[in-house]
Amino acid sequence: MALDQSFVGRSYPPTEPYEVGREKIREFAEAVGDANPAYTDPEAAQALGHPDVIAPPTFVFAITFKAAGRVVADPQLGLDYSRVVHGDQKFAYNRPVRAGDRLTVTSTIETVRTMAGNDILDIRGEVHDQDGEHVVTAWTKLVARAAEEA
Repeated sequence: MALDQSFVGRSYPPTEPYEVGREKIREFAEAVGDANPAYTDPEAAQALGHPDVIAPPTFVFAITFKAAGRVVADPQLGLDYSRVVHGDQKFAYNRPVRAGDRLTVTSTIETVRTMAGNDILDIRGEVHDQDGEHVVTAWTKLVARAAEEA
């Protein structure tokens, strides 16, 4: 069953603030194998003009994907998550994520379409810091595979 087109443009309330910690940034940088010292050494980050360590570009995926979960869990949308695969991800930064940021995410459904029986959902996550400054926009594409014929 195709998803309801009337959901395009629907926004969900901002998430609770996520506090970005140095240790989380370090762990993430190690996990993705990025040895950039700006991710682990406050002095290296400060030498680049940042007040503290910064996060690798894909760090915000964890909080934006969790925020997109509110969309996925909306029973009115009717998305069958058991059939969902992650189709694409992209980010547009105003500034890097920094240790000490308290980030919130507001998710909005940008597009809903059906192709070859698959439902495709594009979700935009607007990430703001504790001062209301826009930090990054993340786009997540989810594909709900068509049900298999019996």
